[in-house]
Amino acid sequence: QVQLVESGGGSVQAGGSLTLSCSASGRIFSINTANWYRQAPGKQRELVASITEGFTTTYAESVEGRFTISRNNVRRSIYLQMNSLKPEDTGVYYCNADVEAIPTVMGGRVSSANYWGQGTQVTVSA
Repeated sequence: QVQLVESGGGSVQAGGSLTLSCSASGRIFSINTANWYRQAPGKQRELVASITEGFTTTYAESVEGRFTISRNNVRRSIYLQMNSLKPEDTGVYYCNADVEAIPTVMGGRVSSANYWGQGTQVTVSA
């Protein structure tokens, strides 16, 4: 029912910029906290940025000042603007969100669940 799809990844040189998009689809009532994670080969997935339903943002120290997370609730999309990219930013970036889904059964309650996108590759060369 609920699906998150990332786009916007690619290959850039150090100092370049990319904008990632996460589009949510399905029977969605609302998107609560949304996050961007990334994972480099052989390393554990790490939280890059987070944005709450109240538009409060937090960032990993390694990206603060360079990355900006934003959201558009009408379009049900989450964005990650990445500037001044560094080689250590290389990895697969994943969209993650707590989503309140609308039940298909009449009278069913709206419940929150956590969803992941399949990821988009970001490669930054020196």
